[in-house]
Amino acid sequence: MNQDRQAILYGLGAVALWSTVATAFKVALAWMSPLELMWLAALVSWLLMGVLVVYQGNARIALNTGWKTAAWAGLMNPVAYYLVLFAAYDRLPGQEAMALNYTWALAMAFLAVPLLGHRLTVKDVTAGLVAYAGVWVIATRGNVFDVHFADPLGVAFALASTLLWALYWLLNARDKRQPLVGQWQNFTVGLPVLTLLLVWGPGFQWHGGSALVAGIYVGLFEMGIAFILWQLAVHKVSRTAKVSNLIFLSPPVSLLLLFVVVGESIYPSTLVGLVLILAGLGWQQTRKS
Repeated sequence: MNQDRQAILYGLGAVALWSTVATAFKVALAWMSPLELMWLAALVSWLLMGVLVVYQGNARIALNTGWKTAAWAGLMNPVAYYLVLFAAYDRLPGQEAMALNYTWALAMAFLAVPLLGHRLTVKDVTAGLVAYAGVWVIATRGNVFDVHFADPLGVAFALASTLLWALYWLLNARDKRQPLVGQWQNFTVGLPVLTLLLVWGPGFQWHGGSALVAGIYVGLFEMGIAFILWQLAVHKVSRTAKVSNLIFLSPPVSLLLLFVVVGESIYPSTLVGLVLILAGLGWQQTRKS
């Protein structure tokens, strides 16, 4: 099997797992608070990545270098990003939180202007206008001329998560750490912070076996295995565009799972808004490809 075919299979595996996370988030948050879910998922992901770092023979590198970067990166990801993201999923229907979160790539393009000195092209601007028109449709649930949001705080959390995610990757543009080592170090920094927040806040509570399984699933697949598969795909492929466009397969599958598993009725405004968001992203990606 050639390298590109392997990369596409890895990429499809990652996208398949990411397609389930909106449903997993909503199921888990039915039992737990965002902070409780974050702590459990981070613990599971940290253990998984730690085992893999040791298996790859990178334990000494992970323990001795890279901690200056991890000191601030770990506070952004996992702590700030996932807490804000889970707060959005806790307040909004999964379909809306998932669709709004897809605008992070556009947020990255706009933030790269002041942070990295990039220049916006006409295509960047038009793609942003189209995609954020979709955000407006979703946020107003189709009442585009009525400035009233069903849950303005939930929408703010969802959009803030895109800014945090984009900012995290832009600030890590010059990060020389190996991806898996860096991610494990970030979680090593973030997990004690999450533990303190949990102890000072709601404390540790038992919500039953179903909640435990849901939290483990989020940590194992969304934060762990999907990340590893995507890194393998990007590393092996000859052209990044061959795998980056696979991410457009995820939203329709996510909506289907939310409908079947969670029982969410899919709003027409979500479908229209998501089409606009994906159209904007696709238009932006044609230049980058």
